[in-house]
Amino acid sequence: MTRPVALVLGVVLVLVGLLWTGQGLGWIGGSPMTGVTLWAVVGPVVALVGLLVALRGGRGRTPRA
Repeated sequence: MTRPVALVLGVVLVLVGLLWTGQGLGWIGGSPMTGVTLWAVVGPVVALVGLLVALRGGRGRTPRA
């Protein structure tokens, strides 16, 4: 996976994870996911995975001699 793709994918996963967390906790209404505890648990996990992917994509690889 190239660095820009990993960075964008990571940011998208973080945003989706935050959205799911907000819906699961009932902070964001208008969805069948609102108030469902499952999404309050899954959301932070997805956000954490996205953060790790974004950090890895942002760091890149060090060139080998």
